[in-house]
Amino acid sequence: MLNKLPMRQGVGIIVLNQKNEVFVGKRKDNPIDKWQMPQGGININETPFNAMIRELKEETSITKIKVLKEIEHWLEYELPPNLLGKIWKGKFRGQKQKWFIVKFIGDENEINLDTEHPEFIEWKWLDYNLLPEVIVDFKKEVYKKLKNELKNFIN
Repeated sequence: MLNKLPMRQGVGIIVLNQKNEVFVGKRKDNPIDKWQMPQGGININETPFNAMIRELKEETSITKIKVLKEIEHWLEYELPPNLLGKIWKGKFRGQKQKWFIVKFIGDENEINLDTEHPEFIEWKWLDYNLLPEVIVDFKKEVYKKLKNELKNFIN
């Protein structure tokens, strides 16, 4: 009955630097050469906007941002069979996410992955066109849609 599990509500954050490159991190729990943008769950009684601010700070220490856009529609992905029942204490079959595009307006010294509950072990700025190439396979379709959002937004 794992396919009957609900979707987890979450947020994702596209952090752009001054050159419109995208922040990506290498996950601590999956340190193979796959990178992702900051993302996380929405807590009970928390708005997606507030979750985005909290998650960004928790994962990257970034607080100095300018919000450029909230992507209108929610994006979803399903977990692959080998992760079903393992991630998120086995309560969800995938994630339904509200994504935000923000501009990082702080100094790069502000970026610190050594947070209370570190999720990333490494980070870099990446050309947005490469996003679908660096993400784990089961999130690839979401990242293709985000790449299209960025293409329309940046150009």
